[in-house]
Amino acid sequence: MKEFSVKKEFARELDGTDELHRFRSQFYIPEDTIYMDGNSLGLLSKEAEASILRVLHEWKQLGIRGWLEAERPWFYFAEQVGAMAASLVGAKDHEVILTGTTTVNIHALVSSFYKPHGKKTKILADELNFPSDLYALKGQMKLRGIDPETSLVLVKAGKDGLLDENEIIKLMNEETALVFLPSVLYRSGQLLDMEFLTREAHKRDILIGFDCSHSAGAVPHFFNQWGVDFALWCSYKYLNGGPGGAAFLYVNQKHFDKEPLLAGWFGNLKEKQFDMLPDFIPANDAGRWQISSPGILGSSPVEGSMKLIKQAGIEKMRSKSLKMTSYMIHLHKELGLQNFGIEIATPLEEKRRGGHIAFVHQKEASRINEALKSKGVIPDLRPPNIIRIAPMALYNTFEEIWMVMHYLKEIMEKKEFEKFDRATKAVT
Repeated sequence: MKEFSVKKEFARELDGTDELHRFRSQFYIPEDTIYMDGNSLGLLSKEAEASILRVLHEWKQLGIRGWLEAERPWFYFAEQVGAMAASLVGAKDHEVILTGTTTVNIHALVSSFYKPHGKKTKILADELNFPSDLYALKGQMKLRGIDPETSLVLVKAGKDGLLDENEIIKLMNEETALVFLPSVLYRSGQLLDMEFLTREAHKRDILIGFDCSHSAGAVPHFFNQWGVDFALWCSYKYLNGGPGGAAFLYVNQKHFDKEPLLAGWFGNLKEKQFDMLPDFIPANDAGRWQISSPGILGSSPVEGSMKLIKQAGIEKMRSKSLKMTSYMIHLHKELGLQNFGIEIATPLEEKRRGGHIAFVHQKEASRINEALKSKGVIPDLRPPNIIRIAPMALYNTFEEIWMVMHYLKEIMEKKEFEKFDRATKAVT
């Protein structure tokens, strides 16, 4: 990392040559704030705001006619915004749909892809996954009379707190019916080798899916090329789609013959949807996994955000993101933060990390987090000992990274964290 310098002027030089810097002015950044929590909730953009206001105006002026007469007809909204996101994950337009929420989409997809039979009854997941994913997997198993205590196999982390893809593959066997993993681990920021895992699962005749909530919009993927069977992700982190915004799902076109068992009327073939037939006739694309009518108001900011992301380009965003996280790693070392007990849990190799850096302090993470907030920094605490810092390619600067890392050193040198108690808040 010789290309980096610890001087503030160097950070400003990086910002001066950043071709994505122009997008910062397109976002509403809270006043007197260094916002580093975009991997939990991305900020509002002017494009997203414009989309919301346009849809509100359409509802006001058109009423029910908006379903077919709006600028982006609401009846096709989910399909069209899904197609906008397809290039981010290397999918064909008809393989992606904007629908539901992340956990709802896990249920919808796993209900179709988990088909226990004979010895093949087990789902392979990991112990580090976001808890909601595991709740959904256990629920789907119980619905089939399968005991998760014996049939949900969880890959264990190594001593470094990371997952080893080779250890995952060792657990793929003749009893495995489905593999479901995160693309990026939400705590450490580790990026799994999805192509490798998919190839090895298919060698063993096992279907595989991924939760990409912590990678979509930060890391380019190539789902169709890799042959990933299915995936899903939220819109409110790196995609800046708004709190609790609609989610996306992807299904490889080779599976368009699968039956959506959590069927709903919006998954119907569009031409038949308003025939109100008693029998479900599923759409011939990823849209068959829609369940309910799309929430157009809640989905509208995603449309605007996708416009900005496509203008910037996911490859350029990834390049800047890696440069930003590499800069943080460099400053961590040069400022001697490890001497204060602050370690990095994220893999140092670029190809193995997503969009955030996880800093670990075994005893004082919550109080250090509060001290950062007192200085105007918005980080993200993952109890009991991780502070996630996520610089976003579209609106954060290298100078902000420089400031955050120097704040960390100041907090530790002066023991400023001791002013705060260890109690964590409801939302961390």
